[in-house]
Amino acid sequence: MQSRLKQIRIVATDVDGVLTDAGMYYSESGDEWKKFNTRDGMGIKLLQKAGFVTAIITQERTKLVARRAEKLAIPELHQGVMDKLSVLREMVARHGVSLDQVAYIGDDVNDLEALQAVGFSASPADGMPVIHAAVDYICKKKGGEGCVRELAELLLRARTAPASARRSIR
Repeated sequence: MQSRLKQIRIVATDVDGVLTDAGMYYSESGDEWKKFNTRDGMGIKLLQKAGFVTAIITQERTKLVARRAEKLAIPELHQGVMDKLSVLREMVARHGVSLDQVAYIGDDVNDLEALQAVGFSASPADGMPVIHAAVDYICKKKGGEGCVRELAELLLRARTAPASARRSIR
């Protein structure tokens, strides 16, 4: 697992159920709200600082997600995506890397094809069972509760740990 983690250059995430708790909150006036975890945001910033390209790929299309991506300076924001794998293929071609150099975290069936195609796949602790059966890593944290930060730390440790310590990281 460590050799695969070490080769990752792009980290992509779904939104609902990963960066959020999968809840969709609506006010009486029709406003939609999502709760994002600041620790996930810091994980994304740490990845960027270490040179990873960060990406959001989601079926939803909301101003909320665009604002979150802008706040975190995420260079690859893809909303309204029905075929996430096609977006990943286009992204890796532009960045001159392969799908083996992508880590993707998703939680539901619309993420499955992308999760199966990348070099390292992860799911929040509360991801769907079919996703848990397909991924390389199941986070201890739930969606919206720090699972992206957990993945970020796993990637950062793999990149910086001496070879002897990398063997002991699980």
